[in-house]
Amino acid sequence: MVKEIERAGLPVVHMCTVVPISMTVGANRIVPTVAIPHPLGNPNLSPQDEKQVRRELVVRALKALETEVQDQTVFEK
Repeated sequence: MVKEIERAGLPVVHMCTVVPISMTVGANRIVPTVAIPHPLGNPNLSPQDEKQVRRELVVRALKALETEVQDQTVFEK
């Protein structure tokens, strides 16, 4: 699906917990997330700390959207 959306001219960020799967499906911009049961958070953290984790992931994804890529790129911290 991400390849088709990009082919239509819209940049896409694939946020995932298992990067090799994103590579296999052909995502161009990949942002690794926290864990399979909680990809965008950590329920063991305080609400304030979890909000910070989520904010960092969203900011990383937005920066990935702004970045021109030619090949598959993983946006680590």
